[in-house]
Amino acid sequence: MSTTTTLQKTPFHAFHLDHGAMMVNFTNWDMPMHYGSIIEEHQQVRSSGGFFDVSHMGRLRFKGRDACKFLDRVCTRQVLGIKKGQIRYSLVCNEQGGCRDDVLVYGVDDAEYLMVCNGANRAKLKDHFDAVRGDLVFKFKDETESTAMIAVQGPMVMDLLRNFSKEIPELKRYRFTTKNLLIAKILVSRTGYTGEDGVEIILPASFANKAIGLMLDNPQRADVIKPAGLGARDSLRLEAGMPLYGHELTEEIDPLSVGLSFAVKLDKGQGENAAEPFIGQEALMEIALHGSPQRLVGLQLEGRRTPRQHMAVLGGSDPIGEVTSGCLSPTFGYPIAMALVDSAFSGNEVSVDFGKNTQPATVTPLPFYRRKN
Repeated sequence: MSTTTTLQKTPFHAFHLDHGAMMVNFTNWDMPMHYGSIIEEHQQVRSSGGFFDVSHMGRLRFKGRDACKFLDRVCTRQVLGIKKGQIRYSLVCNEQGGCRDDVLVYGVDDAEYLMVCNGANRAKLKDHFDAVRGDLVFKFKDETESTAMIAVQGPMVMDLLRNFSKEIPELKRYRFTTKNLLIAKILVSRTGYTGEDGVEIILPASFANKAIGLMLDNPQRADVIKPAGLGARDSLRLEAGMPLYGHELTEEIDPLSVGLSFAVKLDKGQGENAAEPFIGQEALMEIALHGSPQRLVGLQLEGRRTPRQHMAVLGGSDPIGEVTSGCLSPTFGYPIAMALVDSAFSGNEVSVDFGKNTQPATVTPLPFYRRKN
């Protein structure tokens, strides 16, 4: 007997349909892949601004006496000492040092934190947190379905936001503020996943469509910010060399191998007033001591064929790794990819196995794209 899965819908679902989005099942959410052209949406974000519905991302709140201690137990980045209004990118690891997820931790107030996680990992993380919280005292609340989240990204976004607030354009990267917009309280952070400047906004689900109307339904702003889907979000983050869970990050891939050592504090638990050691810390200390067997690199190819995840990367005739993500870059006009390769490999010229033939590729530093300011 076949079963039908009912997809979850974000508060912007009607907006997507009204604007002609092609909808897809993305981690059991009905999400827009594009509104007509992934390439045009990608270029819109690079040149001006794009609006992304990211309400499928998990939003988890921790509050109470031991909230900080618990988060330091599960996060690789130190939460102890995080300031109000500050955000830290971190990983949640398993005991072997593999990644359960990558997350953002927001310092909301004394003993209160918000975590944004990948939608596909929300249930897994909640089970993990229940299993390891022990006797620590704090309140936990999943606010994903009671809130909405959007990302507004692009070089003209901050100028547009000056029409709403003088404070928001002055935010530093990885900082946030809370604002009152009509009858709603919203959280605005200077974060994003495109390689461009911009903000991410968390707001009550009941206020979502009103907020999008204020932002987009204005003829003077019609060309500045346009809706963009998951397709452009993926190509933008790939050009910016940003890892994606399920590709560059998995339960079998550790953060040190993919260049995320900045988000791993290996001396947690040492010294006075030290933070709680994190799960997976010992395994990652061993990897740091002896060296990771793999490293993440960028690949540039000729022609138009796009490398796909799990395609073998060859050094000469020998397999040395595999592609984790690839696309035909809308910005550069040639195929690019990220790949995990053997750390011992030192050459610059490799090839990608497409099955019936191979294509030459050049190893290149990450990121492929870096904004000018």
